[in-house]
Amino acid sequence: MLNKFFVEEHVKRALQEDIGFGDITSDFLTCEKDSLSCSLNTRTDGVLCGKTVFETVFEILSPEIKINFYFNDGDIIHKGDKIADITGPARYILMGERTALNYIQRMSGIATETHKYQQAVGEYKAKIADTRKTTPCFRAFEKYSVKIGGGSLHRFNLSDCAMIKDNHIKFAGSLTSAVTKLRKDISHAHKIEVECDTIEQVKEALECGVDIIMLDNMSCPLMRECVELINGRAVVEASGNVNLTTVNDIAATGVDIISSSAIVAKAPTLDLGLDM
Repeated sequence: MLNKFFVEEHVKRALQEDIGFGDITSDFLTCEKDSLSCSLNTRTDGVLCGKTVFETVFEILSPEIKINFYFNDGDIIHKGDKIADITGPARYILMGERTALNYIQRMSGIATETHKYQQAVGEYKAKIADTRKTTPCFRAFEKYSVKIGGGSLHRFNLSDCAMIKDNHIKFAGSLTSAVTKLRKDISHAHKIEVECDTIEQVKEALECGVDIIMLDNMSCPLMRECVELINGRAVVEASGNVNLTTVNDIAATGVDIISSSAIVAKAPTLDLGLDM
């Protein structure tokens, strides 16, 4: 998902933002021959994510920096684990430390939160999915992190899938009208999803033959009734009021997908540190 050229360009912009016209602290405290050894350690349990991006930060700054990782993306890490050893020119390790940590802490935090939600689903078939509530210009990294954490990915952007929400329905005049208008121009390769608040809308969506039906902010008994009504004729997604205490009950209704912005928007960064 994260192509090398994309990661490199993103990291370069991040370094330009952080370094500006020069790191006046590291530049004046070190000389070119100074070397440094340090380790990347975790101070809490979680799921590691962002290894390649972390490495890319230092590769861009100096090809002389060597990094030896002991874990891969997706591995469970525990408080006190040494994640990697880093050696090389002191100036560039100090210069890149914060940017590298910003990536790997944020990405590992999202992977960890996604893992918690998917684990909370338990024995049910539902997959946890993300939403478009992401950080501008950081979406690819966040979606990659969701995947590494064991989640399923919703659409990447507005051109991936036609998703008819309540405002679209109001604008078009009705759910049926919205689907009919879309079908005139939409590509055969794109699916149509409709957000439904009531069982009457679910029935209308089924009559229109949509591909995905989102049950939005429904109670669990009502979701169960809708799942039985749909009976495999469309993918069923649940959204709204999803958290770690409700997700298992939602999954028990039989839905296929549970989408939540919390796995990205509310995920805390994982506490990782670079120790000299």
